[in-house]
Amino acid sequence: MGLLYNVPDTSGWVIFTIVLFALIAFNEFGRTTKWGGILLFLIVPIVLTIFVWPKTAAPGNEYGTGTWFNWVKTYSALAGVLGFMAIRFIPGLTKKKWVLLFPPLILGINIFEAVIRDFQVYTYGAWDGAVIDNLWVMSGPWNIMNGIAGLLNIVTICGWVGIFISNDKTKDMIWPDMIWAWIIAYDLWNFAYTYNCIADHSFYCGVALLLACTIPAFFIKKGAWLQHRASTLALWIMFVMTVPQFADRIAPVPTTHNPKAFFMVSLLALLSNIALAVYQFYLIRRKHINPLKDEIYVETNAYKRVVKENV
Repeated sequence: MGLLYNVPDTSGWVIFTIVLFALIAFNEFGRTTKWGGILLFLIVPIVLTIFVWPKTAAPGNEYGTGTWFNWVKTYSALAGVLGFMAIRFIPGLTKKKWVLLFPPLILGINIFEAVIRDFQVYTYGAWDGAVIDNLWVMSGPWNIMNGIAGLLNIVTICGWVGIFISNDKTKDMIWPDMIWAWIIAYDLWNFAYTYNCIADHSFYCGVALLLACTIPAFFIKKGAWLQHRASTLALWIMFVMTVPQFADRIAPVPTTHNPKAFFMVSLLALLSNIALAVYQFYLIRRKHINPLKDEIYVETNAYKRVVKENV
C-alpha cells in the first residue's frame, strides 16, 4: 500500500489483523446470541456514555473524537443495531411494511452524514493539508467527487420491501436485493470517505472495518450485510470513543498525504457508483419496475442463493 499508506513495519499488519478478527468475532457474538447483542449494543454503551465518553470524547480533545460527527455517528450506528434487533426478535414486526422503511432510512442517514462531512472538508480550503479539529485533512476535488458518489449510493439503495428474517436460530435480517454490486460500490465510496476525512485513521476505520462486514456478508452469513455493517461500525466507534489514542499514538498508520492517492480513491468510488446507478436505472426501465415497491435483482444468482439459504 505504498501509494496509500506508510505502514511502519510488520507490527502494523499484525495489529491490523487483530483488529479485523476482533471485529468479526464480536460481531458474531452479538449476532448469534440475543443476550450478546443486548450486552454489546445496549448495556455497554449506556455505561460508557455515563462514565467514560464524557472524558475520552470530550469536545475539542486532542484526538479528534469530540466532534459532532463522532457523537452523531456513534448513536446513529447504535440506533441501527438496536432497530435491527427489534426487527429480528419481535415476532410479526416485519409483517408491518412501514417497519421495513427503517433499514434503508438509517442506512441512508448514515451515508448522508458522511457526504456532508466530505463537502465540509472541501469548504475548509486546506489545499496543502492541515490539522483541523485535531485531525489531518487535505481539501480537494476528491471531496466533491466522493460526496457525489455517496449521493448516488443512497439513490441506488433498493429492494427493502423484500427484507425478511432468516429461518434459523440466529434470526438474521436478510436483504436479498442488496447484492454484491451495491456492497462493493458502497465499500469503495466509504473507503474514499474515510481516506478523505479521517485520513490517518483510515487504515483501521476504512480498510479493516469494511473488511470486517464484507467478509461475513460473503462467507459467513450471506444477505445480512447491513446487519454486519451496523454492528461492526458500532463496535469500532465505541472502541475509538473509549480509546481515542489508538490510531494516533498506540498503533499509528498514516496515509502518504499524496494528492494523487486522494484523487484516485475518490475517482474509483465515483465511477463505480455511476456504473451501478446506470445499470440499475437500465433494469428499472427495461423491466418497468417501481423501485419503491419492487425488488430489482430477483433474477440474479446472488439474489436466488441468498433466498434459498435463508427461507
